[in-house]
Amino acid sequence: MAKKKIKKPWSILIALALAVFIGSIISQDTIIFGISPYRIFDVLGSLFINALTLVVVPLVSSSIITGVARIASESQFGRLGLRTFGYFLLLNFSAILIGFFVASFLTPGSGIQIPSALPPESVQMAETGVFGDLLLEIIPPNILAAFAKGNMLGLIFFSLIFGYAITQISRKSMQTHFQFWKGMFEAMIRITHGIMRFLPLGVFFLAAKIFTATGIETLKPLGNFVWVTLLGFALFSFGFVPLLMIFVAKIPIRNYFRAISPAIITAFSTGSSSATLPIALECMEERGGLSNRICALVIPLGTSLNLSGTALYNSMAVLFVAQVFNIELSIASQFTLVFVTLLISFGVAAVPGGGLVAAMTILRVMGLPLEGLGLILALDRILDLFRTTVNLFSYTTSATLVAKSDGEENLFSKKEYNI
Repeated sequence: MAKKKIKKPWSILIALALAVFIGSIISQDTIIFGISPYRIFDVLGSLFINALTLVVVPLVSSSIITGVARIASESQFGRLGLRTFGYFLLLNFSAILIGFFVASFLTPGSGIQIPSALPPESVQMAETGVFGDLLLEIIPPNILAAFAKGNMLGLIFFSLIFGYAITQISRKSMQTHFQFWKGMFEAMIRITHGIMRFLPLGVFFLAAKIFTATGIETLKPLGNFVWVTLLGFALFSFGFVPLLMIFVAKIPIRNYFRAISPAIITAFSTGSSSATLPIALECMEERGGLSNRICALVIPLGTSLNLSGTALYNSMAVLFVAQVFNIELSIASQFTLVFVTLLISFGVAAVPGGGLVAAMTILRVMGLPLEGLGLILALDRILDLFRTTVNLFSYTTSATLVAKSDGEENLFSKKEYNI
């Protein structure tokens, strides 16, 4: 009889539990047979971070270029597409603000200070960033130098412009460029998948490093982060979304939730936007009464560009890391955080491992310690089911608002829905 493999979410929890156990019996100064366990955890955890960092630039650039090119070349994009993008922007931006204010006021990462291996100048932007410097980074004088230095803002801006530009050249040249970047994107996904196979080990080494330095007291901010994040998800899903549905779309909110209930169950049970897509399309068309023309455009795009749950989570996760490492963000840096998170929400959130890549990208732009990913990784799989469900609420809300603004009537008007 074949042995059953341990599923990754459980293996991550086991890795976290082992890291907690290690942190409870040894400290940062412990020496065993002349070897420092803390140093081993530091080196191996850094190797995992380096492996993830390795794919960030090509993955982000190819993802944005192919995404923008695909949208810009869409024949039916036009005014309907601009309206769609406007609602995507509204929901993503609102989600980021909700996450930002909840994490800022409740400070889940406060109460403990974790030492960072970063030199003080590496967090200079997080502490004293100036918005003018941000603008200079967006448009670098040398794009190759920006790529080499990992200037993510310049990379994102250039990728957006380049993705649109290749749709304005001859069709043959456009196809050549598109296929090249699509191939790059698919190759980077394969590499990312390979790296993610070692996720439990990465979680163990990164978390063990933190717990040996601070002890098990770090568990408290981890627990705080979970419930504060769930609160942010709830405020968006059961506060902001109903407000839009009731006062803008003018539909019965109870009918909306009942109509998409099969998609909610699928999203929460699978944690996959791709697996939820066909169910969401069926729910919105057959049960919600939206036209195929609207659903076929908005919902597939939404699963790539309108992942508000991921955007909300990233804003809270980055603030959590700053709080845990006792780094106070200036007003300019807070604006930078919101702006960068919004940009990233349209870039890499939908790719496999994209949420992790997005969080790493934001941390790099903000100059925050990447070792904070060890804490985020340990909780990522637990919160992923909730995050995927919030993403579903986001793009189905956008589809409803687009349909209503396009003059469609009798949306979600059935008296009974089979759950």
